[in-house]
Amino acid sequence: MESTKKYWKGLEELNKTPEFVEKNKGEFAEPLPIEEVLEGSGLKASTPRRDFLKTMGFGLGAVTLAACNTAPVRKSIPYLIKPEDVTPGVPNYYASSFKGTGVIVKTREGRPIKLEGNPACPINAGGLDAQGQASVLDLYDNSKLHGPLLNGKDSSWEDVDKFVKAELSKIQAAGKSIVVLSSTVNSPSTKKVIAEFTAKYPNTKHVTYDAVSYAGIIKANADSFGKAVIPQYNFEKAQVVVSFGADFLGSWISPSQFSVQYFKNRNHKSLAEKKMSRHIQFESILSQAGSTADSRIVIKPSQEAAAVLALYAELTGSSVSGGNLSSNPAAATAVKLAAKELSAAKGAALVISGSNDPEIQTVVNAINSVLGSYGATIDLDNNSNQYTGNDTDFATLVKDAKAGAVGAIFFLDTNPAYTYADNKSLKEALEKVALKVSFADREDETAALSNVVAANNNYLEAWGDANALSGYYTIIQPTINPIYNTRQAEESLLVWAESTTPDYYTFVKSNWEATILPGSGKTWQDVLQTGLVLTAPKAASSYSFNGNIAAVASSLATKYKTTDAIELCLYTGVMGAGEQANNPVLQETPDPISKVTWDNYAAVNPKFAEKLGLKENSLVKVTAGDYSVELPLLLQPGQAQETVAIALGYGREKAGKVGTGLGKNAYPFLGASTVTIEQVSGYYELAQTQTHHSYEGRNVIREASFADYKKDPATGNPHNHHKTYDLWKKYETPGNNWVMAIDLNACTGCGACIVACNIENNVPVVGRDEVRRRREMHWIRIDRYYTFNEEGKSITEEKEIEKIQGRMENISVVHQPMMCQHCDHAPCETVCPVLATVHSSDGLNHMAYNRCVGTRYCANNCPFKVRRFNWFNYWNDSRFDNYLNNEFTQLVLNPDVTTRFRGVMEKCSMCIQRIQAGKLQAKIERRELKDGDIKMACQQTCASNAIIFGDANDPNSEVSKALKNERVYYVLEEINVQAGVGYMTKITNTGLQEA
Repeated sequence: MESTKKYWKGLEELNKTPEFVEKNKGEFAEPLPIEEVLEGSGLKASTPRRDFLKTMGFGLGAVTLAACNTAPVRKSIPYLIKPEDVTPGVPNYYASSFKGTGVIVKTREGRPIKLEGNPACPINAGGLDAQGQASVLDLYDNSKLHGPLLNGKDSSWEDVDKFVKAELSKIQAAGKSIVVLSSTVNSPSTKKVIAEFTAKYPNTKHVTYDAVSYAGIIKANADSFGKAVIPQYNFEKAQVVVSFGADFLGSWISPSQFSVQYFKNRNHKSLAEKKMSRHIQFESILSQAGSTADSRIVIKPSQEAAAVLALYAELTGSSVSGGNLSSNPAAATAVKLAAKELSAAKGAALVISGSNDPEIQTVVNAINSVLGSYGATIDLDNNSNQYTGNDTDFATLVKDAKAGAVGAIFFLDTNPAYTYADNKSLKEALEKVALKVSFADREDETAALSNVVAANNNYLEAWGDANALSGYYTIIQPTINPIYNTRQAEESLLVWAESTTPDYYTFVKSNWEATILPGSGKTWQDVLQTGLVLTAPKAASSYSFNGNIAAVASSLATKYKTTDAIELCLYTGVMGAGEQANNPVLQETPDPISKVTWDNYAAVNPKFAEKLGLKENSLVKVTAGDYSVELPLLLQPGQAQETVAIALGYGREKAGKVGTGLGKNAYPFLGASTVTIEQVSGYYELAQTQTHHSYEGRNVIREASFADYKKDPATGNPHNHHKTYDLWKKYETPGNNWVMAIDLNACTGCGACIVACNIENNVPVVGRDEVRRRREMHWIRIDRYYTFNEEGKSITEEKEIEKIQGRMENISVVHQPMMCQHCDHAPCETVCPVLATVHSSDGLNHMAYNRCVGTRYCANNCPFKVRRFNWFNYWNDSRFDNYLNNEFTQLVLNPDVTTRFRGVMEKCSMCIQRIQAGKLQAKIERRELKDGDIKMACQQTCASNAIIFGDANDPNSEVSKALKNERVYYVLEEINVQAGVGYMTKITNTGLQEA
């Protein structure tokens, strides 16, 4: 009997039936013919990837936002012509460079979304600092210019080119000078561009000016050794390091590079061999380097010259004037003990200074020469090119411009109208310059004073190169075509120079093939793959000091005299020099020491504040000369008495929606040594992510001395031996058991892990007011604990702190990264009424966001306080509009991680998306998962390798070996939550106190 039922073979056949077509007519738009889709676009079936992205890339980005309320999509264009190397859902990686350090850029469907350090880079060795991690966000900043400006109005590149060429011809004919004013240029190709520009306009001079100057080191080396360079410092070769105010782990010259080197002698691997370097820090403010030092001695800024002269006298047995530390007997004693340790470590000793005074640096050079450091811990032959600014040349430029001798200035990667101390004098000088061209990406403080703003590309949209260290060359290649109508600064200079090679890609490629690649064994394609070329280093030579110490000492004795005046300390923190002030992720990254976000402040010692009758968060007026600012007061233990510290990089007037008006500009204080402080009316509560500094006697931090550690590796780490009782059976982890180890010796509190986690996991920015309400969303925090040392005792209880308020200087610090501990007996899991947080078979504590109803029971029951409640939909709420909730900047979101909605609890997921990607890749390659295949975002970015992640079920994994170390303990292990994150006891090499 024949069946009366009709079966279709598939949906395609169903789609063609008249009934289906009629029923759904008008519900689905008729697809456009391919000819109509591509009409006017210039695209063909063979269109290459970069041209495809140039024409369609940003439109495709809008398509990905179809679900966003801010960007409704009316018509979808099918992915009919796919670029050959773009597969939806699969990331692409490109080698590039950020400020001379190698980076790997991760892109998804043509969108750069994440940066990592290039493991082959000799500077960061695969790590990346907070500024580098956050820089991907700068690409999507909608405060940037969308095209060039001519006399303050939108213009075309054709009109700008015509205007600039005409003006340059007039200036050249008039015989006035043309100046290219830039920050440090270590790009071989950019230097060649400036040379071509100079050939076209012979009156051109290139002046280099850095907002934070290291000209003092360069001049001192020129005077002492005839080498006008910043040397490379080899901290890994130093057994004793003495620093005078140089925050080499936070902001001084190359902190990522120095962190990699420094912790090779201080991490768990070094300690396992019973080896550890000594670090002695003399400083006025509590810095990252000072917080990591074994011995920290507080001095006022005016005492630094006396301290280095006293050290020189102790080492040489000579008598020099100016080395009197009678006003600071603790420092005088410390100098004598430090001299003994340095003498015992000759050839493996290193002395550095953060001063920009060439005379202080000259004394430091003499000390290092006595210690035999040149050719060992200091390398003048393979120098650093990271800072080459010349303060004298810039001062001469301002003087010449005032005199009317300068006809044109081109501002390249510099903003002197914001960073130059004598701002008034600079503006007067610029008024007499006929042509002012800024290559800014926005109308910043200097661009606002310019005739032309030739809007520059972001480095992720640009071609280029860098030579940050001698023998180390990196390439910069675009990972997306320019989002706006911008043009690379070098290309603009080539156009105005009427170069025969105005295309900058061709220019860079030709320059590399002619000057860098020959003899390297690499081709251009190789460089695009690896991102760098390393040439063999020169042999490091020893150098004899040629300076006149007697004359220098006499000058320093006259220049620096201790008075009762309040001394000023300026420093750079998370925001650096302020060029990334419009980056909200950086603004919300806590300062490593004070934990303040979104502001700078006037920091003073608590005892000094008491003497002045001031309280924290009260407003004070700081004045030097004719410049003053009003700032909130912060009480900072560990800071020298009678000093006030202010961070540079704030107080921008034209940074953008986020950065404008945040904090106060401290650059006009440069050059001032003393200030006055007076209280003014008002109260300003700083937004701090940590306001409680005691762990209430619980076993959270464990410390021990290196001397005790050598006798017993488990010293300072008493394990609880009492019997424990479990209410739950042990979880089985038959496959993987993901765990983490953290070395407290290697953490500087820099915050790079926080930023990396934010970018990787789409953690939203909440703004200053929400941070003040304790509503920051960071999945990882770094707790900073002070230990107040009084007569050899460590005091950590708040009730005891009051007893030693009279000192508040002699303190040590421990930084402790704290994230979800992924407990096997997790207290959060037992109280969730909807099973939103559950345990996995591979040892992780998961969050099912669509189950969470926001009871917050889990947060209340978490002893580590690492869970975050999303009070608002921060990504898409106009009350928190930090330029992150618009259709452009949401392109930075990682599509592998969902953005969480309001009313949902969230916390560290151990980058579950990375774990799954690693497993999938091993499966595709038909192999077992190997140790190191999977790295957490926080782990990968840490230059000091403080974080180790891996599979505890693999006995040969790095994390398994690390967790067997005698130093390992678990925070609050007495409550038996069986945490999956182990910490290693902090070991301090307190040899100075024992001497």
